[in-house]
Amino acid sequence: MSLCGDESGAYAEPRVLLCGETAISVEFGDKIDLKINRKVRHLYKSFKAAPYPGILDINPTYCSLFIRYDPLVCSLERLLLIIEEKLDVEDAAGPDCDRIIDIPVCYESEFALDIRQVADFHGMHTGKVIELHTAPVYHVYMIGFILGFPYLGELDHRLHTPRKKDPRKTVAAGSVGIAGRQTGIYPVESPGGWQIIGITPVRIFDPARKEPFLLEMGDTIRFKAITRDEFHALSTR
Repeated sequence: MSLCGDESGAYAEPRVLLCGETAISVEFGDKIDLKINRKVRHLYKSFKAAPYPGILDINPTYCSLFIRYDPLVCSLERLLLIIEEKLDVEDAAGPDCDRIIDIPVCYESEFALDIRQVADFHGMHTGKVIELHTAPVYHVYMIGFILGFPYLGELDHRLHTPRKKDPRKTVAAGSVGIAGRQTGIYPVESPGGWQIIGITPVRIFDPARKEPFLLEMGDTIRFKAITRDEFHALSTR
């Protein structure tokens, strides 16, 4: 491993960015890429499966893993050695299997607040937006910016749409949106600037569940279009 650099794409070797005296960021590249993200995920899951004393927090992103540690318990030198050992195992094992989860989505206009604008932006009808949005199998690249929000890709290039210029103060839980080259699901009611094209009755975040977050980094999902009646029926379960 080496200290950070500014190359584009995937790095030949992971790079370490020092973030003060108690944290580092392990960088695998600088673009949204499935192979890069799988390397991040493997290192993240390796730490989750075998925690080390002194490792206080780990947070994965598209291209990097942020690690906060206690230098009085685990030195930087020791942490870097642990990371190298885990990366060696990753090289031998390769990417693991993903879960595939089907997510029903109602694209009716009363829920799809921006689907007409998205269609007009691309010069297509709303039915084409739905067709293109439900066609791919999406990869969960990371979870953020609110509880359990999945960042999904890759969105069909014909649906790449900028965020709203004026974000909404309130977006309903379950709303499915588009921002740039990605799509995502609002797990809870919150402000937001994504273009809303539908809603799912599935609870992405449920504090009553043993595992509150339905989705995690590395999952794959498929969207299935449902009717308004199906949405209401599923919402009452």
